[in-house]
Amino acid sequence: MTFVLTEDQEMLRDTAVNFTRDELPVKHLRTLRDNGKNGVDAEARQKLAELGFFGVLIPEEYDGVGMGLTAMGQVMEAQGRTLASTPLLQTACIGASAILLGGTEAQKKEWLPNIASGEVTTALALDEGSHHNPTGVATEAESNGQGYTLNGAKKYVQDGHHADVFIVVGRTFGEAGDTHGLTLFLVPRDAKGVSVQTLNTVDSHGAAHLTLEDVQVDEAHVLGAPDKGHDILEPVLDRARIALAAEMLGSSLAAFEMTLEYLQTRKQFGQLIGSFQALQHRAAQMFTDIELTKSCVAAALSAVDEQRNDIAELASLAKARAGETVHLVSNDTVQLHGGIGMTDDHESGFYMKRARVQEALLGSASFHRDRYAQMNGF
Repeated sequence: MTFVLTEDQEMLRDTAVNFTRDELPVKHLRTLRDNGKNGVDAEARQKLAELGFFGVLIPEEYDGVGMGLTAMGQVMEAQGRTLASTPLLQTACIGASAILLGGTEAQKKEWLPNIASGEVTTALALDEGSHHNPTGVATEAESNGQGYTLNGAKKYVQDGHHADVFIVVGRTFGEAGDTHGLTLFLVPRDAKGVSVQTLNTVDSHGAAHLTLEDVQVDEAHVLGAPDKGHDILEPVLDRARIALAAEMLGSSLAAFEMTLEYLQTRKQFGQLIGSFQALQHRAAQMFTDIELTKSCVAAALSAVDEQRNDIAELASLAKARAGETVHLVSNDTVQLHGGIGMTDDHESGFYMKRARVQEALLGSASFHRDRYAQMNGF
């Protein structure tokens, strides 16, 4: 398979790379952290909207640009390069995809233009434990004749500390672990009974725990058919996993380039440390893993835009490969920078901390290896 970007996709990629480099460098994340902002920058969010990044997946009829996931992947990779903290994954990828795949025409007209303009941000409230488990939902969603009453708690909701609307996965039938019986709800942040506990995270991007106590949701805010939310959730998660893998690829590339520059300039014992064979071997391993990750991410992005039937397999392949790569590269970046790499003054530590969160989000490498094996009959 040949992976070639179109002229429009290349223009979008260049715009995203230039914007994140100039407006959202790592020092910007450092500033947000030091000021206690939990990765939230309203001004940057507005600039992202003006550039059209929130509408990349949204068709033109709903005020988006409709360029597809391959284009969105270029934006996410650029974001990963500078560790930019933005609502793009949760809103432009997950929120937009959930409404496109499961929303009614009325819901699409109501929500998608507001997402594309940056006026509304979303966050997926799914997991209830310490590990990613899409079917392990116990949050009760009981029909009350006019809608549903939600009761439960969600753990580590990325962007939950500042999202305007939550996409809550509740259980309308069955028990935790069942695929049947899940239902998706659009729940405004200011709905009565919604409690948000802001978390200070190791990667300085922020997140939240969400508690739902007798939250009333009317029928108009149900995404898709009751009890069949899993049919929407899985393809939405796969798109998000692929987009996150693209971000992880960007983080790996930037960390590797930083390390390579250091190897070519730092001297010990009168020699460039890049001339030491042991360090060359480690650099070669990083380079090889990054190239493999590029291929996996490219294949997964293309599969979605081509509407192929192996999207789920390629999503797990890309996420697992990207997780292992970003783990290796972020570790080696710190180690090969020696003493300076262990200090907060250097940026290498930011890449390692963000890598640990990226690895766990939407399923670890082991989760996706197992999922890939099961899909292939093992």
